[in-house]
Parts: sequence; C-alpha cells; structure tokens
Amino acid sequence: MTTLQEERTTDDLKALAEQAGRDLEDASALEILQWAVGTFGKRFCVTSSMEDAVVAHLASRAMPGVDVVFLDTGYHFEETIGTRDAVEAVMDVNVITLTPRQTVAEQDAEYGPKLHDRDPDLCCKLRKVEPLERGLKDYVAWATGLRRDESPTRANTPVVSWDEKRQKVKISPIARWTQDDVDAYVTEHGVLTNPLLMDGYASVGCAPCTRRVLEGEDARAGRWAGRAKTECGLHG
Repeated sequence: MTTLQEERTTDDLKALAEQAGRDLEDASALEILQWAVGTFGKRFCVTSSMEDAVVAHLASRAMPGVDVVFLDTGYHFEETIGTRDAVEAVMDVNVITLTPRQTVAEQDAEYGPKLHDRDPDLCCKLRKVEPLERGLKDYVAWATGLRRDESPTRANTPVVSWDEKRQKVKISPIARWTQDDVDAYVTEHGVLTNPLLMDGYASVGCAPCTRRVLEGEDARAGRWAGRAKTECGLHG
C-alpha cells in the first residue's frame, strides 16, 4: 500500500498545509481535527503537555484511539505524570511517552547539575526538542494545544501550518480559543485537567522552570520567569 508521504511530496504537503490554514481559519476545533484525521489517518498524532486533555479529548472524538504523544522530561511535577496516567486510563486514546536519551542523572554527569538554570535552551533541546523529533518521525502531521491568547509570541498561530523544521503539517485546532472557551469545554465534557491549574499555575512545564503566575500576568509568565526565554523550542 502506498503511504501518504510516498503519494505527496514535501512541496505538496506544504501547499496542502498553507491552503488548509486559510480554508479552516473559521472552522470549529472538531472540524479541523476531522480534516486532519481524514487527510492523514494513522500518520496523525496529538502532542500533549498534560496541562489539560482538551485537544486529546477533541481528537478522540474525531478518531477514537488516536495517538497522544507526551514528553516525559524527567523534571515534571508529580501532578503532570498523574494527569498523563489518568488520561491513559479513562480516555479513548493511545498515550505514547517519549523520554530523552539521557536520564537526569546521566545529563548531570555530562553537563553538570541544574543545566536548566545555567543553559535552559540546551536543557530544553536535550529533554524536549530532540525526543519529540525522534517521536514524530513516523507521522506526517501533529496537533498541538497552542492558543493565540496565551502570549504575544503565539498571537499569530495558524490553525494549520507547515512545520518547516520538522517538514510536517502542524495543526493547532484551538488556536482561536480563549481561556473561557477552554474552561467551558472542560466543564461541558468533564475533561481531565492538571490539578496545578487550580493552584495558581496558568501554564505547566518542568518543575524547576515553572512558577505560579501573578495577577495580571499572561498565562505563560510563570515559565522561565526572569529570563528572556519564552518558548522551549518545540514551536519555533
């Protein structure tokens, strides 16, 4: 059987992504995911930080048993691992946990302890970016939970775009949603969320690099607080 990647060149996929970004701008999140599933089938996956399971839940409605990829960096809060385990137990998804090539102890031995404090970009590369690139190798398209309202750096996020770095189609089905939209969906469908969201955390990453947000701060202000760094490298 001919695969999608064999049928379509990289240029074809890029053109497809850019056209879909225009065509689906006003579509609902579920319609965007239904398009992704119809177009890519099993070569499509969802990535989740287990801050909540909204996109995983939406994707499971479009394709029961959809692959949900989670990066276990070795630095997660216990609540985040617990959320992953709960999602795997109760939702109609296939959770795939990716891990870095080195354990935290092995990384400490090679680079010194607390690399996240001294060179957070390198730490993110080793523990997030490289594992994800390995984990996505068999997929043509991947979905994220990026939203335009999260921070200025995400304000222009397309609902469908071309991921030039990975040469894949990138889907952000809830890009146009607000936090109120997320909260309403969680309430309506009883979607699992990370308990830390009820404890002052607006965005949940690795424990050493995440703090509670202060009143008036944007959702990602608690990530790498006090540094110019705003993204881990997964999205640009």
